[in-house]
Amino acid sequence: MVTVADCERVQTNWFRIRATELGGRVWTDGGLLWTDGPDGVNLMFPRALTTAAVRRGVDRARGRGIVGAWLGTDVDPAPLAEAGFERGWSPWWMTADLADVPQTRDPRVRLEQDSLDYRGEHASYRDQLALSLLQPPIAWYAAAHTPESGRFAGRAWSFRDRDLAGVFDMEVWPGFQRRGLGSGLLATVCAAARQAGAKHAVLNATPEGKLLYSARGFRQIGEGITWWHRGEGA
Repeated sequence: MVTVADCERVQTNWFRIRATELGGRVWTDGGLLWTDGPDGVNLMFPRALTTAAVRRGVDRARGRGIVGAWLGTDVDPAPLAEAGFERGWSPWWMTADLADVPQTRDPRVRLEQDSLDYRGEHASYRDQLALSLLQPPIAWYAAAHTPESGRFAGRAWSFRDRDLAGVFDMEVWPGFQRRGLGSGLLATVCAAARQAGAKHAVLNATPEGKLLYSARGFRQIGEGITWWHRGEGA
């Protein structure tokens, strides 16, 4: 049975590998695990907190902008508030047996290992596609494009952590939604992870995303809490 702790482990390892493989940092201090990767600095699912340790992490992240903290609902967040964090959104943890997730191929969606879709202020995102080149394969990137004009319409990742596949960063851009692209992206990254040996998928959903995932075989098993510190440069 997949648990919330499994969901937290997969997300922690995804943040960890993105940091270590893409030139960032990972460190522990006072029992707290911090990652500094493409999304900035994040505190990953501590079991207990002290204000002093949290403040040391914020000091180390100075100049990196917003600092995130991901918690289970059973962790006392008071030290985060004392260190200047504000409560954010609640991730809804969901899971599905990959055998139950529809995996019909969508010709508008394909797996990619490089892309010219990211330009201008988004150009640095292209660097993240290097994760899809790791051997043996553990991460897969899919992009959606409109058949009429080939316009970039959305993306998604999956990441295999033992027998679980985390689905991350899935989004269809406004103007291309409600065309089935989200289902196509989900099917593509789940199929890739399943072919590599994953048995179940896990993800965190927003209320809007939950509607899609529930219709594709996912069920909610719990929720978490996020907290955010708006530091210098935020």
